Amino acid sequence: MRRASALPDLVPEDSLPNVDEDQFRPIDLQALLDVPRSIHKPRVLMLYGSLRERSYSRLATEEAARILRRLGAEVRIYNPAGLPLPDSTSADHAKVQELRDLSIWSEAQVWCSPERHGSMTGVMKAQIDWLPLSAGGVRTTQGRTLAVMQVSGGSQSFNAVNQLRLLGRWMRMITIPNQSSVAKAFNEFDEAGRMKPSPYYNRIVDVMEELMKFTLLLRDRSAYLTDRYSERVESAEEVAKRVNQRSM
Repeated sequence: MRRASALPDLVPEDSLPNVDEDQFRPIDLQALLDVPRSIHKPRVLMLYGSLRERSYSRLATEEAARILRRLGAEVRIYNPAGLPLPDSTSADHAKVQELRDLSIWSEAQVWCSPERHGSMTGVMKAQIDWLPLSAGGVRTTQGRTLAVMQVSGGSQSFNAVNQLRLLGRWMRMITIPNQSSVAKAFNEFDEAGRMKPSPYYNRIVDVMEELMKFTLLLRDRSAYLTDRYSERVESAEEVAKRVNQRSM
């Protein structure tokens, strides 16, 4: 392979003999900074991690959804009831297809899990496990912005949100810096299921504001931000193989 010559001001010590010049490209400032701006409402998918009748992760999610709609988002909340365990059936299951279609539709996501035994719940993990990194060439999560939240029955903890952050990175999502952790959630909602005024509520407002800002900033640049040298090389090699096979 030849040294890439696209970048300026290279000195001999900066030679890159292992780089594929055809796939190594300079940063495209126009694609990064000067892109057409979408005018539709940001599309946000929200997942929660409990099937209880009075699910505090669902109530927190619904409260966050109200804030997002007030900020101008189009919001869809996925109901995990009826979603089978991962690998217990095929991906053709209606609840699996609904989840995947919503993830593809989304430009941003909010994940909210209860903390159970120091971890996110199985209901939460099952939803994420049903989302493939790629399905038929379509990335179901890559490049989406993500906000993470948790509710706890005891004192404040960050175990679930930390795990959700790890999963967000694994799913190639852009997880915003802020997050929400609601302690003793049973005290934070009234009989109607609305969240009471508190610093916990204020933090959820903060997180939704930040998610909207990052989503508006990044959604039109998502394809370019997730365009990777290694994948371009791999794609070029696959094309070359197909061409060579056809010519045999």
